[in-house]
Parts: sequence; structure tokens; C-alpha cells
Amino acid sequence: MSDNAQEVNYVKPADHQKFVQDVLCANGVSRENATIISNCLLQADLRGVDTHGANRIPTYIERIRNKILDPAATPVLTQVTPVAASVDAKNGFGFVAAHLAMTRAIDMAKEFGIGMVSVKHSNHYGMAAWMVQQAVDANMMSLVFTNSSAAQPVWGGRTKTMGVSPLACGAPGGTPERPFILDMAPSVAARGKVYKALRRGEKIPLDWALDKEGRPTDDPAKALEGVMLPMGGPKGSALSIMMDVFSGVLSGSAFAGHVGGPYDFTKPADVGHFLVAIKPDLFMSLDDFRSRMEYLYQKVVTSEKMPEVDRIYFPGEIELLNKEKRLKEGVPFTLTEIKNMNKEAELAGVEKMKYT
Repeated sequence: MSDNAQEVNYVKPADHQKFVQDVLCANGVSRENATIISNCLLQADLRGVDTHGANRIPTYIERIRNKILDPAATPVLTQVTPVAASVDAKNGFGFVAAHLAMTRAIDMAKEFGIGMVSVKHSNHYGMAAWMVQQAVDANMMSLVFTNSSAAQPVWGGRTKTMGVSPLACGAPGGTPERPFILDMAPSVAARGKVYKALRRGEKIPLDWALDKEGRPTDDPAKALEGVMLPMGGPKGSALSIMMDVFSGVLSGSAFAGHVGGPYDFTKPADVGHFLVAIKPDLFMSLDDFRSRMEYLYQKVVTSEKMPEVDRIYFPGEIELLNKEKRLKEGVPFTLTEIKNMNKEAELAGVEKMKYT
């Protein structure tokens, strides 16, 4: 183990999950819910989405300490129609509410072909792809929306108004190893990447954000004081508004810039989500659907490549390759990141995260 704070160290998946579960349980989360949360955070780290993995634990626990997130909350599900339901997260962990919501959406889709669940009064649910994967594992297509705290301007504006809320969707592939999973923010880069750069003392590309004076910046601290830039100009801005309509307005949660930020410890987040599960064999057999997905996959990855491009990937494929690698090698963290997480273990009186 090196004293170099930025040198990479590796954590075994089992040690990763145990650490997260122990810290959460010591802070009032039930073992059942801690298992759901720890699995979601591990899946993010395994897929290489380091911005939404175990590094989020200190922030989540700080929200609990400030009594703006209820660790013991039990989400309440209300059936509205045969194909629509609502979940009140009761200001608990977004992972738990979203897991319940997707489970119910899948059950409705199995019976009726489609299931929709709106979630209100929730919190951050991490990487959206884990819910898409939950649907894929049940042979379902899915749409996963959420809103988030203000971080970027609407097109033509200069102040934070909309969140960089990710949209995600997916479908079973020709084989279990090749599903279609799309999970992306409507900004040039996810805000979590800026926080990661700040945490690691790194600079960011100049086209990610503007400082509070409206100038391009490579300083993550100044970027967080300013605004994130939408991808594709007005198109990314419009997608952010769409996320707010379907997740915030529809659910009854905060919207229009009023969602609490992940590092604002003065008020509940009041995040909204919207999840849809769709049965892929509504109009043909599942075998035919998978065959058509395999054809699409092959058409994409065997496309004629541009100069200097070694390989073309299907959406979600790079993350699955990361997962294969990290399951073998472990999850990489800098020593600084491990120390920050282990501070929570010390405060909670549980075993620290093991690493090599």
C-alpha cells in the first residue's frame, strides 16, 4: 500500500459490499435495504461509473446526520390503475424506492404488457443503469427517468435552472451478454464527473462547464460554482426539461430548480422518478425479438470504422467489459477516496474498507 494519495488501490467486490452495508446499517438503514443500496453502488463501480458508486457514501451519511434523509423510511406503493402505480419514498433512499417501483412495473408488464410507476419524495438513486439491468434480467424493456438539482441553464439562459438529470433505457439483447443499455446525462458531462475531478485534484475539459462569470473553466471547483453545459445546445436543454416534466411535475415532487442538491445539507432533496417496463414479446415471440436485437447489434459493431477507430461498441458494452475486468481485479479507488470512506467506518464503529 502506497502513501501516494492518488495511487490506485483495489477493493474486492465482496469487501466493497460488506463495507457499504455495515456503514449503512450502523446509521439506521435496515439490512434488507442496505443490501439493495450496496448492490446498486457496487454495480456502478463495477461498470466503471465511479461517480455513482461507494464514493457517494460520505455524502449520503452526512444527509442522514443532518436529518434530511430518513434512513429507516419504508416506501409506500399505491396501485392507481392496472398498469400504473405510485410510490411515496417518504424521503428515504432513492435506491429502495426505485427498486420497489421497477419490481412493480415489471410485474404489471408481465400481466398487461406495460407497467408505469411514478415515484415522489425520493432521493438520489445512483446510476440509472442498475434499474435498466433489473428490467433486462426479467426480459423486459425499460425507460428510467429522474430529475435532479439545478445545475445547468435552459438554452439561452445563464443561471442554474434545470438538473443534469440522466435518462436511461434498455432492452434484452440477442444474448444475455449483449443487452442494449443506454444511461446518459443531457449535459456534456455528468456533474458527478466534476465532483470526481475535484475529489482527485484533477482538471476538467474546457467544454464541460462555465464558471460563475460565464467563462469556460477547467477548474472543477469553479465549475461547480457556475453551470454545466447541455449537450447539443438546445437539444440537451430540452431533454433536461423533459426529465423534469415526467419525473417532477407528474409525480408531485420538487421541480423547476427546487430539487435539493446532493451537497446541500439544509433541506430534503424531494426528487421524483418515472419508470416504465415493457414486455418485448407483445408483437412477436421473445426469440424473434432477440434475433432482431442480435441483428441490430451486429450491424452496429461491424459498421465500417472511421480512421484510427479500433472498435465500435453497442450502448452499454464498454460498461459490461469494465464489469468483467473489475470482477477479476477489484474496484479501483485512490487512497484519498478510501480514507474518506473509512472516516465513516470509524464514526460508525464498523470495520474499515479492505484494499490492496
